[in-house]
Amino acid sequence: MSNASLSVVPKTGLAGLKENWHSDLLSGFLVFLIALPLCLGISMASGFPPSAGIITAIIGGILVSRISGSFITINGPAAGLIVVVLGAVQSLGEGDAMAGYRYALAAIVVASVLQILMGVFKVGRLSSFFPVSVVHGMLAAIGIIIMAKQVHVMLGASPEPGSLFSTIAQIPHSILNPNPEIAVIGLSGLVILIIWSMLKNPTLKMIPAPIIVVLVGMGLGQYFDLDHEHMYLFLPDAHFLPHHEATVGPKFLVAISENFMSSFYFPDFSKFISVEFWEAVVSISLVGSLESLLSAIAVDKLDPYKRHSNLDRDLTAVGVGNLVAGFIGGLPMIAEIVRSSANVNNGAKTQWANLFHGTFMLLFVVLFPRLIHSIPLAALAALLVYTGFRLASPKEFAKAMGVGKEQLFMFVATIIGVLATDLLIGVAIGILVKFAIHMLRGVRLNNLFKINFVIEQKDADSYVVAIVGAAVFSNFMSLKTALANLEKGKTVIFQLNNAYMLDHTVMEFFHDFQHDYESRGGKCVFLGMEYHDAYSEHPLAVRKNKAGLQQHA
Repeated sequence: MSNASLSVVPKTGLAGLKENWHSDLLSGFLVFLIALPLCLGISMASGFPPSAGIITAIIGGILVSRISGSFITINGPAAGLIVVVLGAVQSLGEGDAMAGYRYALAAIVVASVLQILMGVFKVGRLSSFFPVSVVHGMLAAIGIIIMAKQVHVMLGASPEPGSLFSTIAQIPHSILNPNPEIAVIGLSGLVILIIWSMLKNPTLKMIPAPIIVVLVGMGLGQYFDLDHEHMYLFLPDAHFLPHHEATVGPKFLVAISENFMSSFYFPDFSKFISVEFWEAVVSISLVGSLESLLSAIAVDKLDPYKRHSNLDRDLTAVGVGNLVAGFIGGLPMIAEIVRSSANVNNGAKTQWANLFHGTFMLLFVVLFPRLIHSIPLAALAALLVYTGFRLASPKEFAKAMGVGKEQLFMFVATIIGVLATDLLIGVAIGILVKFAIHMLRGVRLNNLFKINFVIEQKDADSYVVAIVGAAVFSNFMSLKTALANLEKGKTVIFQLNNAYMLDHTVMEFFHDFQHDYESRGGKCVFLGMEYHDAYSEHPLAVRKNKAGLQQHA
């Protein structure tokens, strides 16, 4: 795309629809092809009926796209919320899956009210209180949990019920004793996803890998006759191998009603005063809001037109979508990064692409419910195993290590904390580790939550921002707010020679602020960085004043 064409920012509203309907319609259709299998898989992995994820994608597309504060994000259910929602279903249902589902819907409704209030009172910026490595550690732990649970489904095996570590420990048994037909479907899906990620051909890349996985899975499902219950003796003539006796049948296919209207369920608020209910509410609103805000920020960086989302309005819109979804049986939604980046790559220009994706989803479930029933669960599990691997891949560990050893330590501490306890406690452990590292590096207690800075207008065209003491994740909120209110198009000079500590979260914020401010015609200058030693080679590593802390004590 040429710079000349990028200078003409797409119109919004009905004028934007008239101007860009062809590119948005195509992108909406391609995103729908990615979203359909993911919505089904995420829904079932969360302990919800398969239709719940589709309900959410429809609301995210048709309703949220009209009130959201972003331009090209796609809203829908996300893998990152599987662990929270499944936890709510299990803890509230106490063994009764249907009751747990309806209690979880009530938790989603209350969590969405909190999200709306967070957006209305502009609390979206609180997301920056969570250190980058802790958030990535939380997502990596979620990826590990998803893989641990879905590998068994992909292989057609049923592990003994038990703790998460017991489920992980049973993976070798499932690998050695798979249901052969189901494993062929699941593993072929995984192979397709791996091959597709290595493809360079842009035309082939336009075809979404998830839909190929589903189509191949459906073909194999027909070949293995999964519609009918039957015994399958794998390789009966191979006498030197043990016989694998396996039952296959419709239980390995997606169970969905042919009448979409029967997919709606209503929340049950009878556990409103229980501790488990409020744990679920806090987990859903915290993880959902964090993921949604981080995704919206990431998508803004991908936008070729350099537009900026209104994050508080976006959070309010997602909250409204979740309120509606919770009342009629849907999963919680976020601004979803994988579908949104596909939307950008497909050439979407406006939020109408999100609306088209929701509309295609609605038409599909109304017109072709039988097709959904012929999708094997193993194909969807392959998608989730791959998604989980991407969240927890070795690259994520290497990325944390690249920024600094302490970032890797926080990242791993958060992962272990989440796996051993739960999401909220794991994130709290990660934050406490970060505090401990700061204290060991000399950040004073009175500086942990209070930052000292002065902003002065030097002349008509420039501001000087002088920071004294430590600027760390837990204290820079007021600085962030003050910088957001600066007039655009000026020169902002950061005076950092009297700052004795700049942590990774603040360094990343400076980097993003510079990118945003300069994209709107301004300029940023950082003075005093030469007085700091970095803890690693990474440009955004933690920096400490070479002169030590004595002069600022």
